[in-house]
Amino acid sequence: MRKSVNRVWRRVMANKLISEMGLPKSIANIFAARNIHTAKDALSLTEFELMELLDVGLAEVTTAVSSISEISCPPYQTALSLLEQRMHNEHLAGHLPTRLKGLDAALCGGIPFGVITELVGPAGIGKTQFCLKLSLLASLPSSHGGLDGHVVYVDTESKFSSRRMIEIGVNSFPEIFQIEGMAQQMAGRILVLQPTTPTEFSECLQKIKDSLLQHHVKLLVIDSMAALVSGRDGQGQCRQHPLGWHMTFIKSLAEFSRIPVVVTNQVRSHSGDDPFHYSFQDSRQNLDFPTTFDSHLVAALGIPWAHAVSIRLVLESKSGQRFIKVAKSSMSPPVAFTFAISASGISLLHDDGIEMTGPEINAICGQGNSGLFN
Repeated sequence: MRKSVNRVWRRVMANKLISEMGLPKSIANIFAARNIHTAKDALSLTEFELMELLDVGLAEVTTAVSSISEISCPPYQTALSLLEQRMHNEHLAGHLPTRLKGLDAALCGGIPFGVITELVGPAGIGKTQFCLKLSLLASLPSSHGGLDGHVVYVDTESKFSSRRMIEIGVNSFPEIFQIEGMAQQMAGRILVLQPTTPTEFSECLQKIKDSLLQHHVKLLVIDSMAALVSGRDGQGQCRQHPLGWHMTFIKSLAEFSRIPVVVTNQVRSHSGDDPFHYSFQDSRQNLDFPTTFDSHLVAALGIPWAHAVSIRLVLESKSGQRFIKVAKSSMSPPVAFTFAISASGISLLHDDGIEMTGPEINAICGQGNSGLFN
């Protein structure tokens, strides 16, 4: 949205008429006589080209170009004004609280609207459980802290369980689910799509765009992204379908609809040649750590996808405990929380997170280390 506004602003200012810029009439009339009418016309030429075309001296051209540039360029902004604007936008956009106190605090309110939040981890770690809980929270009445809306749940691996979702609801919000008919009403707000091929997935995304506003959708879940774009060909060789279109389209859906978009991702084994370091991390974090972790897992879909998501939450198992790590976020340092899964879904064992450094931020611990897991 902000990028579109900036593009419109630049186009408007580029087409601003020189005759309306308050330049001395003598030079303004010369520009008009030579069919140079807009800021874009004038600034597309070098000063020497303008001297030759207008038949005036360098001093006059330099003064005119300076005035045109100053008037047509967007006004500068201070760091303070940018911070205030961001806080205002985040306030308008909002968050979907996860009801995990420590995680919500780290994310400044919960899962943010208008961007992609990724859950990545090995099979059975709790990604789908997390998605089911978020779906309930988005569909809860606003009087109980929910978004009072519908949810589109794209289930590419047939893992969605209505029974489990109702179980989480009954144990997490007994005061709501004890109301007669409430369980059916909540379940009726969650639309489940189950594409089985990349083509069906693409068609689903097109349909979702049309229905987001019509059906008061407040959350989009894709569980999982890697399941459809990764697979094997007829000879049993690993192959990956092109991801660029889907990545761009899902980002545009998030920005267009201003709702939280949650996508799960699988993991794969980490080879010695794979980079652990992403360009969005400080390279100094690697100085005191080894460059390879052959026994660890890494997120599937590669670095381009890693840059497409705004929030990356890594779920892993280590030393008999489960952790959820904020591996990527513009509003939180890398921090980890221990969690457990019960009848009421995911819950944190401690609200105080553990700050993390180095490549362990993106290293994913889990049982098994070959191929794709989920």
